[in-house]
Amino acid sequence: MTSQPTLTKPEDGPTGPGEPGSGLQAGLKNRHLSMIAIGGVIGAGLFVGSSSGIATAGPGILLSYALVGTLVVLVMRMLGEMSAANPTSGSFSAHADRALGPWAGFSIGWLYWFFWVVVLAVEATAGAVILEGWIPAVPQWGWALIVMVVLTATNLVSVGSYGEFEFWFAGIKVVAIAAFIVVGGLAVFGLLPGADTDQAGLSNLTEHGGFLPNGAGAILTGVLLVVFSFMGSEIPTLAAGESEDPQRAVTKATNSIIWRIGVFYLGSIFVVVALLPWDSQSIIDKGSYVAALDSLGIANAGQIMNFIVLTSVLSCLNSGLYTASRMAFSLGRRGDAPKAFARTTSQGVPRTAILVSVVFGFVAVFFNYEFPDSVFLFLVNSSGAVALFVWLVICLSQLRMRRIIEAEAPEKLVVRMWLFPYLTWVAAAVIVFVLGYMLTDTENNGRTTVLLSLLVAALVVAVALVKQRVTARKAAAERAVAGKD
Repeated sequence: MTSQPTLTKPEDGPTGPGEPGSGLQAGLKNRHLSMIAIGGVIGAGLFVGSSSGIATAGPGILLSYALVGTLVVLVMRMLGEMSAANPTSGSFSAHADRALGPWAGFSIGWLYWFFWVVVLAVEATAGAVILEGWIPAVPQWGWALIVMVVLTATNLVSVGSYGEFEFWFAGIKVVAIAAFIVVGGLAVFGLLPGADTDQAGLSNLTEHGGFLPNGAGAILTGVLLVVFSFMGSEIPTLAAGESEDPQRAVTKATNSIIWRIGVFYLGSIFVVVALLPWDSQSIIDKGSYVAALDSLGIANAGQIMNFIVLTSVLSCLNSGLYTASRMAFSLGRRGDAPKAFARTTSQGVPRTAILVSVVFGFVAVFFNYEFPDSVFLFLVNSSGAVALFVWLVICLSQLRMRRIIEAEAPEKLVVRMWLFPYLTWVAAAVIVFVLGYMLTDTENNGRTTVLLSLLVAALVVAVALVKQRVTARKAAAERAVAGKD
């Protein structure tokens, strides 16, 4: 008979200034968490990657974003329920450890860490391309190095410095996209003075082949193209362990996810496909948001969007390094990584976890420049489906954690998943369906991404199971020795 996991593990220790039993400190203010929650859902992928989705599904891409957005809302509700009851820097990895077993927490934690160190390289390179275009005297690799070093230093100072940088990075993104929606919306309805809006109008949603010009199947293909731009929604639950009021921060982030996705994703994409015909060549040539700004006659639209994308890249890098280091910290604290990962400075910063994460990020940057079509491509593809794995583990963890919380501390259920357990099972089924559909997708590299990600996941799970067995044998041997004494 297996023992039931509990809400609080014995090694958690006493409550400290930050997370219980850890050296982390409550350095994130409520305004930091609020802006991280708002800006975290707006990735550079929204600005850069939406054009391919529009070209594939036409105006029907709105349904693709709505489907994925609904899935993210459900998953975040589940995660919010668990994290509000037990805020921790390990977030879903720690919950999986307690709900499903140490092997699950180990596996999903390391896969998530792997995902973010690869993202560091992708985003550093993207930022370097923009910066080199502005100041070509510094080579691309030099800009990538500068960006990584500056943001590493920011994270090493204190969690407060990370929060302050992210507050302003996210703030710029939020203001920019809000302004885009307002100005674009006025143009769509013919209310923008002095703008050339001959192409704009709601008719763009139904003309040029209809709302689904490439058929209903294109909606699912669109899902594959947009699903990964939502990664990062879970960051507020990792940061909650270092906030002034973790439970309040998690609850607020969870409750606001619906309007954040509705406004920033659906709102901005609606403006793009209403301003221009979906098959406009400018969307492919310039990118969806640049083309939309150009259609309004806004001068230097390309440079404006480059600045916004650069801000998004820096925000993603900043949060990516923070997220990877906190997951490494949590793994170290649970004995799933070297103990050094769980050590913190006097400022509550897990220095070793940050440095190890950034070193792997630097290595990935090197591979991007030296072996872009082999080693780096493998890294990107083998981490590509991790977002879906994370969401699936959250679903499975919440199914068990709900009953544990109800049995041990029902007063901690300040956030509840809707229609439990039915919507949880629906969300899990949708995720499995998307993974299965990706296996049929050869045109957009979906099959390769899933197969390589599954390969890496299988290796990590194998290591986790071996470690769990060795730990169990060691514990049994220690109990036997103690019994003899």
